[in-house]
Amino acid sequence: MPHSFYKIWLHVIFSTKNRENIIAANHEKLIYNFMEKQLRQLGCPVRIINGMPEHIHILFLQNPTKSVSEVIKQVKGSTSRWINEERIIPVKFEWQTGFGVFSVSESHLEKIYKYIRNQKEHHKNQSVINDYENILK
Repeated sequence: MPHSFYKIWLHVIFSTKNRENIIAANHEKLIYNFMEKQLRQLGCPVRIINGMPEHIHILFLQNPTKSVSEVIKQVKGSTSRWINEERIIPVKFEWQTGFGVFSVSESHLEKIYKYIRNQKEHHKNQSVINDYENILK
């Protein structure tokens, strides 16, 4: 595809198994860095990763040679395996089945970036469930 151009921004959201609050603040950066490395290896440059103790938001460019499901399956699988092998979290770590994915236009990229960056502040005023329902609307 030497004459093809693509720029597919995706906002992906997924949560811990049973939405358990098990991602401690002191482990976030370590986990996010690992995820970013996995995404880069899959050819998906990351703009930002952030979240809360029970869910993650990622904004990245999709590699057009891979499906979204393939990318997320790889990232979730390798991350949970690594967390458990390294005992980053003192209990068995798992991601909940499934994920939400939304395409992001260039005109909304900065707005979504700020939304992800400000997760902690945002969730002081809004529950995760209400927030997710608003995103779906």
